[in-house]
Amino acid sequence: MNPEATLDFDVLIVGSGLAGLSAALHLAPTHRVALLTKRTLSDGASGWAQGGIAAVLSEDDSFDAHVNDTLTAGAGLSDPEAVRFVVEHAPQTIDWLRSLGVPFSQQQGQLHLTREGGHSARRIAHVTDATGAAVQRTLVEQVRRTPNITVFERHMLVDLVTAGKLGQSPQRCVGLYALDEARDEVLAFRAPLTVLATGGAGKVYLYTTNPDTATGDGIAAAWRAGCRVANMEFVQFHPTCLYHPHVKNFLISEAVRGEGGRLLLPDGTRFMPAHDARAELAPRDIVARAIDFEMKKHGLDCVLLDISHQGADFIRAHFPTIHARCLELGIDITREPIPVVPAAHYTCGGVLTDLAGRTDLPGLHTIGEAACTGLHGANRLASNSLVECMVFARSAAEAILATSLPPPPDFRPWDDSRVTDPDEVVVISHNWDELRRFMWDYVGIVRTNKRLERAAHRIALLRQEIHDFYSAFHVSRDLLELRNLVEVADLIVQSARQRRESRGLHFSRDYPQRVPVATPTVLTPP
Repeated sequence: MNPEATLDFDVLIVGSGLAGLSAALHLAPTHRVALLTKRTLSDGASGWAQGGIAAVLSEDDSFDAHVNDTLTAGAGLSDPEAVRFVVEHAPQTIDWLRSLGVPFSQQQGQLHLTREGGHSARRIAHVTDATGAAVQRTLVEQVRRTPNITVFERHMLVDLVTAGKLGQSPQRCVGLYALDEARDEVLAFRAPLTVLATGGAGKVYLYTTNPDTATGDGIAAAWRAGCRVANMEFVQFHPTCLYHPHVKNFLISEAVRGEGGRLLLPDGTRFMPAHDARAELAPRDIVARAIDFEMKKHGLDCVLLDISHQGADFIRAHFPTIHARCLELGIDITREPIPVVPAAHYTCGGVLTDLAGRTDLPGLHTIGEAACTGLHGANRLASNSLVECMVFARSAAEAILATSLPPPPDFRPWDDSRVTDPDEVVVISHNWDELRRFMWDYVGIVRTNKRLERAAHRIALLRQEIHDFYSAFHVSRDLLELRNLVEVADLIVQSARQRRESRGLHFSRDYPQRVPVATPTVLTPP
């Protein structure tokens, strides 16, 4: 690599979901921003979000009600200060998006607000059933025509770069290495400030609603750079992913249940009222465990979600994307129920941050799903994720605008002079499949000490094999993603083994009760 490959900016942003795009737009008026994304600008998880954005927008709702709903869903682990911070700034984000032209659904000239599980009021602003796609499309258009933002597509984060006096703390983040897939070359990016907005880690599981990009890259890189992570055991399994042999990750929105959808056994029996008084409107962890229980009890491959009683016109108006996709697959949801199963959906834990997205490493912020801000606690309330992305994108940008750091020092270019091309790429695909399968089997919706022990043993073997492979061969996206997934899997298992209770999304057969005082699980790098 030659010196010309070192690229200097004021701020580096890794990730092009709502968090990364929003932060870039907030910073662009005064800062030269590099926006790196490992595929294209539109390939992140944000564009897949169907439900909407939670915010107090009506007179019969209140900040206190939204706060209480979030705290209840978080099962005692949400940080009240972080919850109120997000709730009180949520309406501002809706106003900002509307000013950019996001076409939110209207009813009689007003925003149409829907309701989802765990919410005590209608407070979900949405764009029919494709909110994430509409918002992301609007922000991508803004980013592409903003001169101060340079977009680097197909550039994957390899590692963060830190600088400081050897053996002294704190070090600070001064940039990163990224694989330019088009040139098959690792480039050095240098900046006083870096923002990780890399999303979650759903691909660590065999079944997930997440896109292929959700491999925990930012969480793993921040951990390797010395940042603490928190609450990694809390992985939200969405209760209703379409069950179909040719489609593995199509989400059936929470709003389908919010608008009257009923969960049924194959014989038509409705089962949710027997599990929770709120029935289909119970929080996601309760619904996912109920479905898991009924599937195992009756030996089912899936259960059914039926909204056909609402009528064809209602369904086409409220759920055009879901209706069209199911129809393509031979399922007419206006006449018949939808086969569904739970699937890994959202990483509630992540890199530990404050209310401005600051991490333990000076110069490094983390926002969006890669962060643990304290909002979600032990379980994310529906539609709180998109608003978290944008609230913390703004707060991180404001903190960065108020920060004055010296220019970062020069650092060494990436050296791959002593590695070779891999001779057995099949090792990567085999290890990828093995990891995702045993994480699903051993670290899924219901956990036991023995399952976690088995997972930890297999992770240790995989880590060593992947380390040897990484040290000897040229890096590729598949290898980098596998390296990150194994790191994240280890963090999830470590966290799960430390939590000797059942709370929120973490359910252990060995510890079925809650302990009296809720405490976060915080892991510190060795």
